[in-house]
Amino acid sequence: MSGSHKYPLILASASPRRSDLLATIGVNPDTILPADINETPMQGELPKPHALRLAQGKAEAIRLLHKCAYILAADTVVGVGRRILPKAEDRQTAAQCLKLLSGRSHRVFTGVCLITPQGEKNIRVVETKLKMKRLSEREIHEYLESGEWDGKAGGYGIQGLAGAYIINMIGSYSNVVGLPVYETRNMLTGAGYFNG
Repeated sequence: MSGSHKYPLILASASPRRSDLLATIGVNPDTILPADINETPMQGELPKPHALRLAQGKAEAIRLLHKCAYILAADTVVGVGRRILPKAEDRQTAAQCLKLLSGRSHRVFTGVCLITPQGEKNIRVVETKLKMKRLSEREIHEYLESGEWDGKAGGYGIQGLAGAYIINMIGSYSNVVGLPVYETRNMLTGAGYFNG
């Protein structure tokens, strides 16, 4: 749908998963421009507010550079209780996340922020509750060997091998992958994006 709109859409994310999810609802960003912001949680910050703050921060950072565009930003956070799990940038972090999630329920929050060309801002957070099976040492080792954990919040991606570890899920699947497509489409529709 890109090219048919009065204003371009900028996706403030480097995640190929978010681009793929947008494509499933017929949205192809005109520009992909990742926002470079500090994603370190504030002291005592809970997972849900953290996801919202980062999504808003990313959108606002790109808005400073591009005024006449729709700007869409999102951030996905895995929470166990009050604890925010990190994005796994190394094998040790991924292993720690998997051991913490093993046999437990957790929540995935994706904050979504849309800023219109007129500067109107719409933010929301979508929550999905999941439970992971108790993982054996072999399963953890095999998953670490796969490398699928790299860069993933909480050290796993549900769209890959780890999907077989999820016992149940309440809420949006696409939210866990990185962008709740139902809610995102509604936000774009409400902001007039599909009206040209």
